[in-house]
Amino acid sequence: MQNIKVNLDKCKISEKDIMKYTDDVKGIHQWLHKNKDREDNFLGWLDLPNSYDKKEFDKIKKCAEKIRKESDIFIVIGIGGSYLGARAVIEALSNNFYNMRSKIDRNSPQILFVGNNLNPDYVNDIIDLIGDKDVSLNVISKSGTTTEPAIAFRIFREIMETKYGIKEASKRIYVTTDKKKGALIQIAKQEKYTTFVIPNNIGGRYSVLTPVGLLPIAVSGVDIDKLMEGAKFACEKYSDNNLKYNECYKYAVLRNILYGKDKFIEILVSYEPKMHYMIEWWKQLFAESEGKHGKGIYPTGAEFTTDLHSLGQYIQEGRRMMFETVIDIQKYKTDIILKEEEGDLDELNYLKGKGLSYVNRKAMEGTIEAHFEGGVPNILIQLDELNEETIGHMIYFFEKACAMSGKILQINPFDQPGVEKYKTNMFKLLEKPGYKSN
Repeated sequence: MQNIKVNLDKCKISEKDIMKYTDDVKGIHQWLHKNKDREDNFLGWLDLPNSYDKKEFDKIKKCAEKIRKESDIFIVIGIGGSYLGARAVIEALSNNFYNMRSKIDRNSPQILFVGNNLNPDYVNDIIDLIGDKDVSLNVISKSGTTTEPAIAFRIFREIMETKYGIKEASKRIYVTTDKKKGALIQIAKQEKYTTFVIPNNIGGRYSVLTPVGLLPIAVSGVDIDKLMEGAKFACEKYSDNNLKYNECYKYAVLRNILYGKDKFIEILVSYEPKMHYMIEWWKQLFAESEGKHGKGIYPTGAEFTTDLHSLGQYIQEGRRMMFETVIDIQKYKTDIILKEEEGDLDELNYLKGKGLSYVNRKAMEGTIEAHFEGGVPNILIQLDELNEETIGHMIYFFEKACAMSGKILQINPFDQPGVEKYKTNMFKLLEKPGYKSN
């Protein structure tokens, strides 16, 4: 099984300082595992790689194969945790231009995401793209009444019923929602849609390894067995309550030490363009988990070397309130060897015989050193290569690190009360029944 390592050499934080948290970490670890089966604590993700529903997992694979055979386009409706995890995995493990390619064969539907915003141009662009292509749809929502996906489902459900007729459309609509409660499960029962369950004890941002993420991921062609194997390996690896041997907990502790030194912005950095949505998923995971009660590290992201030509100046010489966590993917699937050119007008002949991967790595190493010397601590999270196992491993790593980090910060990392405020104001302005304007 391929591994993930955490390199702390560029942090200026000693092992001795990290180990001061030994007793705190052990206590939090014990609390997490003692309460993992209680639904009200939202800890169902903790042992999920070992305890997931195998029958539903097989159902996911069968439905995914059906969708792949009969669909040119697969529309995924969801927002936040019902959207980011699936998109992160799909785009990390697909061709860089996955959503831009035209359909090649019947086993490769184009996956489009909607319900993650309220922009009419975005929705109409997807409607135009559908045209006369065959479509299947997966709507993901625990309640079925979250505004953005609920509106999108109403729109695309009507489109599919007009396109196929109500009976045939019902065979192409898949619902991922609560097992018993909510508007969406009632609609699904009424219309006889195929359903998948969002576990009650798992919150949205921790749900990527449930049917929430697994159905779209399987439709994309990603091997979800291997994805879960990677997560299972991480689940076992980070079950040790001893901080000395648990790199996941070291990362959580290190974040809090840096936060105590006024490093209140964390930039998750990747030199791999495919990691864009993995960074977006990570941002939601940590922002919703830790940003409470006037506390928390602000999570943001950067894609290098691209952002070195914009954000790079600020990171190098701006205010010193940040640190970077760099995802270091050590092996590439392909490479391009640079050749010598007569005249050397672009002054690149010194790179002859070198691979583009080598140049990218030296850019990374040079940037880490420059930022470190400029007062920006760097944590390296090193992956052997980008594949299903390492992505599954990384998802679990960040989930457990986030839980530990939030508990060290003495907040509840499993709720998100602040998210409701904008909804209340929006509903008042929209004059939704039950909401009165002041």
